Amino acid sequence: MATTEKAKTPTRRTAAGGAGAKVTRRQNAEKGFVASKALDDRLQAVLVDLLELAMQGKQAHWNVVGRNFRDTHRILDEIIEAAREFSDTVAERMRALHAVPDGRSDVVAATTTLPEYPQGEIDTSETVDLITVRLEATVGTIRGVHDDVDEEDPTSADILHAIIEKLEQFAWMVSAENRTPAASR
Repeated sequence: MATTEKAKTPTRRTAAGGAGAKVTRRQNAEKGFVASKALDDRLQAVLVDLLELAMQGKQAHWNVVGRNFRDTHRILDEIIEAAREFSDTVAERMRALHAVPDGRSDVVAATTTLPEYPQGEIDTSETVDLITVRLEATVGTIRGVHDDVDEEDPTSADILHAIIEKLEQFAWMVSAENRTPAASR
């Protein structure tokens, strides 16, 4: 038997003591969170460094030569894949927050904090050092914006945590190729 109830407007329930979720001034027509300009800028800075890391990783991948070529070539592929996935995650998070990511090549080149990658064939040992610097620079950008991002949007900060964890792991793994054991120093 069908009933004819009027559509009810949803009401917010409050937790015991009257403390419940409050509507913020940044909610849009769909009731979603809208990034502030500062949050947008911080995520954009992360995005461009991740895009640049992927591009420089590819440049290194194509032009690395020397001892341990195969291992270096392969880990570069892993770094490139991770950087591409992370950049997509950050860009899609920006869109979810109603911000507009900008990954155009001229914007990336003009705004990245990563140093320019050298042209030509590069020895594996130098490649290891160059990529380590770029991994650490990208982590530096993310750590530099993290606390402010966390203050405004803990969900975006959680994404940054995962990126930091993986990029720091890559930096350790790659740099270990050129290290000597501490006892040997």
